[in-house]
Amino acid sequence: MRRLTLTALLALITFSLATATLVLEGLDDKLAPADVIVVPGNTILPDGTPSPRLQARLDAALTQFQARRAPRILVSGATGKEGFDEAAAMARYLLKHGVPAGAILEDNQGWTTDATARNAAALMRARGWKTAMVATQYFHVPRFRLALARAGIDVSGNVHAPYFELRDLYSVPRETVGYLVYYVKS
Repeated sequence: MRRLTLTALLALITFSLATATLVLEGLDDKLAPADVIVVPGNTILPDGTPSPRLQARLDAALTQFQARRAPRILVSGATGKEGFDEAAAMARYLLKHGVPAGAILEDNQGWTTDATARNAAALMRARGWKTAMVATQYFHVPRFRLALARAGIDVSGNVHAPYFELRDLYSVPRETVGYLVYYVKS
């Protein structure tokens, strides 16, 4: 019984340290030039606009675009249960906020983080682009960077969306497990 308790305690400590490392890594914005900023999709509201969480991702990308760290933004998502094309809604948001249509690329087949990474890599290779900046929630940054790297993309930088909510208490440990799964798969 004592050995089982010690093993469980060590597992909990290891998981907690891994989670803390991923959170700190995600909060550490790395500002660097890139060929494109990649923004993964998220919830679209019933009125067809991005949720506050997704708006925060888009705003983080917009700030980097306006700072001229990348000349274009790739928005990636799929048609969610709400019935809206996430990428199209994201593109409309960016257009409304002054990003020229020619600087926005849409991927409407980004069903998962892995699919978004593979699709972004294919689009980038077709255009001769080498580097990407990631714009997503802090807890998602490490796994998204890993997915893009696995797809052959040089991730030159990342920014986290400054949006925090109670749901993060679930999302942060989930991402720790997700990162481990992605890491083992690579």
